[in-house]
Amino acid sequence: MILIIDDDLAVRTSLGLLLKQAGYAAKGVGTPEEALRVVRDTPPQLMLMDMNYSLDTSGNDGLQLLAQVKQIAPQVPVILITGWGSISLAVEGIKAGAAEFITKPWNNDSLLQTIRTILCLAERPAETDDSTLTRRQLDRQYNFRNIVGADQQLLHILRNVGQVAATDASVLIEGESGTGKELIAEAIHQNSHRRQQPFVKVNLGGISASLFESEMFGHRRGAFTDAKADRVGRFELANKGTIFLDEIGELDLSSQVKLLRVLQDRTYEVLGDSRPRSLDIRVICATNRNLAELVKEGRFREDLFYRINLITVRLPALRERPDDIPLLVNHFVDNLRATYNRPALKVGTRALHWLRELPLSGNIRELKNLVERAVLVSGKDELGPEDFQAQTHKAPVRAAEAGELPPVGSMTLDELEAAMIRRSMEFYDGNVSRVAKALGLSRGALYRRLEKYDIPFDSAQA
Repeated sequence: MILIIDDDLAVRTSLGLLLKQAGYAAKGVGTPEEALRVVRDTPPQLMLMDMNYSLDTSGNDGLQLLAQVKQIAPQVPVILITGWGSISLAVEGIKAGAAEFITKPWNNDSLLQTIRTILCLAERPAETDDSTLTRRQLDRQYNFRNIVGADQQLLHILRNVGQVAATDASVLIEGESGTGKELIAEAIHQNSHRRQQPFVKVNLGGISASLFESEMFGHRRGAFTDAKADRVGRFELANKGTIFLDEIGELDLSSQVKLLRVLQDRTYEVLGDSRPRSLDIRVICATNRNLAELVKEGRFREDLFYRINLITVRLPALRERPDDIPLLVNHFVDNLRATYNRPALKVGTRALHWLRELPLSGNIRELKNLVERAVLVSGKDELGPEDFQAQTHKAPVRAAEAGELPPVGSMTLDELEAAMIRRSMEFYDGNVSRVAKALGLSRGALYRRLEKYDIPFDSAQA
């Protein structure tokens, strides 16, 4: 049974009819006291709870009721109902234990999808002991053919991904660059009921604020000066399927508001066409930023943060699962064997051991590039440690012009630091004292970096 708590009879009646038509048993009550009696007597499967029950529209009575419900029946999921202008109040409710929030006036299809998702998540089976979990077991249940690895951390994540994929829950994937966030997003889609529908990838870091609406919602010819033809937006392309919003932490605040509207109402308008359009869509987001920190700094909207992370998946860095490095290397070599028509190509055992110890700050992407460079440059059928060593310190770095930083993603921080030290050593003719002063380092700290990056120096020079 779904319990509806709202002091407006029209709202209770409307929601009751909607739920009945969708096949749910529903009961409506008008006061917090009645709601608490029902929860004590017969805990419902789910609660739809309004935030205001008095002339005081602060929402404090709703938050108080939520706290009381969570004390009596903490296992019962609660969906909050609030006005668009009170989303900040709903966010307080999420922090207090609510599962999700919707705004008035709600979209019926979106509300029913949210209810189905929350109920499915509530019915997820209890987690089993991680030590008994094997890759073979997971592969029998789910389609993870594009994901390589058998580390227990990864297996635990994949099991959760497989369970969550069956719902329409919004998922936020966190992890360093190169950890495989896009592969996880694809796995969620491939294991969902939307697998036969579109999977649309959008790199939000590459969309400027001025183009956001046109790119995401589309436009009609003539909607603005350069709109010479109709354009289909990414949301329309992904309708009925899944949209993957990568690098969501790079989105500016004005675009965040527009995105929140769409994710909340599941409707959007094409530029130049005022007719609202409905969306039936699964949303997956990814970031290598700490969104919680961005929220604290005022650079990411808190309401959007809670809208996109009903489920959070945190991917470990490759250095945290070193046993998977040989598996990944052999996987890449298998692909390169076919790509370059080199059937005898393989990596020696010593090389696999050596690669396993690399820090690999660029994670799987860095490892893949390193393996391919070694294969192309060495020309040997069996690669040894020396073939990879020769490529490790030769990552291509584009020289930046004076006063210009290198493009994002072209260098790691270590590579940037090493390049600056080399340039400083050249500029000051190897004078360690002057280089240390110019870089704001002690001589001891500079010596450690010179050794770390294998930069030659004359210890006699001060």
